[in-house]
Amino acid sequence: MLFRSGSCLKKIISIVLLLLLTTYNISFADELKLSGEGAILIDRDTGQILYEKNPHMKLQPASTTKIMTGILAIEKGNINDIATIDEEVVNLTDGSHIALEPGEQIKFEDLLNALLIESANDAALAIAKHISGSIDEFVKLMNAKAKEIGALNTNFVNPNGLPDENHVTTAYDLSLMAKYAMKNDTFRQIVCNYTYTIPETNKKNEARYLKSANRLLYSNQKINVNGKMVPIKYEGVNGIKTGYTVAAQNCLVASAERGNQRLIAVVLKANGREVYADIHKLLNYGFNNYEKATIAFKDQFINNIDIIDGVSPLVAGILKDNLCVSIPKGSLDKIDKRISIDDDIEAPVEKDQILGKVEYYLEGQFLGQADIISTLSVEKNLKVDTVNKIFSKWYIFVIALLVMIRIGTIAKQRQRKKRRNSLYKAHNPLQ
Repeated sequence: MLFRSGSCLKKIISIVLLLLLTTYNISFADELKLSGEGAILIDRDTGQILYEKNPHMKLQPASTTKIMTGILAIEKGNINDIATIDEEVVNLTDGSHIALEPGEQIKFEDLLNALLIESANDAALAIAKHISGSIDEFVKLMNAKAKEIGALNTNFVNPNGLPDENHVTTAYDLSLMAKYAMKNDTFRQIVCNYTYTIPETNKKNEARYLKSANRLLYSNQKINVNGKMVPIKYEGVNGIKTGYTVAAQNCLVASAERGNQRLIAVVLKANGREVYADIHKLLNYGFNNYEKATIAFKDQFINNIDIIDGVSPLVAGILKDNLCVSIPKGSLDKIDKRISIDDDIEAPVEKDQILGKVEYYLEGQFLGQADIISTLSVEKNLKVDTVNKIFSKWYIFVIALLVMIRIGTIAKQRQRKKRRNSLYKAHNPLQ
């Protein structure tokens, strides 16, 4: 009995330890102890959320606003244009600037670099006026673009991020904007740099030397990350944008790459240099705990699919594209797939026609899906089609048959009546 009790005790202890370890792994992301009030970590390619803290809390973004300003500057402007600075730009400028002067003529490319590297507020206003003619009209473009991207909890009031209680966004929305922006070659090339030189202009006899506030790109100053002093510079960081106002506190959107992993981290309303520690914690969590894996392969055979009324009754269904996602390390063999084939697929079928999909899940969490396509075209079987057309009108034949039977019945009844009348007359000649 003692032995059995000891065995039971060991089993109980093992179960408890297992539960504790499991709980630890599940809640690890919640133990990052971030300073920022809003934060998120996503896969830059897929948009998968790997970590979040108050992702939809509306907060002021400060100069991270300029991510959207930069997007529109690239998409709506001409990098080779010459912009002329007016009085309004100079009068409305506050905070960080590059000392633009009324009447100054400056390359649009230089303004774009001043916007994203130096975080110049006057450059933001100059870009807005050059593209839209007025700041208000440019702000309308900003909000429209935000909605288009899916940033539905964002409202911009200005192109530079200066304080306004109605100028708000969320960590999630900023991650969408950053993901969108980093698809653009010009944007990526600018934000990965931390220095830039603006040559002399008609109003400036000397060059202006710019330096980014994003110390993740270059600084060897030390910060405390989970009790360890490390440089602010982070391996693999290639952008994106810092921000600070008294109301917004410290904000930072960062992009980093290591191997085939590309991550975006966002922190809003953090205390001082703790914003850098927060970004380190987020990126470390992503790179240390996740891996990029291809879970579906282009041209992978899925199943033979029935085709109704086709010259061939079956067609091979294959995957249209690769599907690459971020998954916890060591979990590749735990992925489940759910195959869904369209009902009653009829010929004709075109080559590469989508016939269904495969959805992929990890412990109930949706990872992504891949379309199933046909390997070849299948024409309609005309003989079968003709027969089907005939028999598709079965009710006409039934009605015709019933009518013929009725007509026949009536005719027989009339014949019987005539015979009865003839027999009656024969037996009763006087009548």
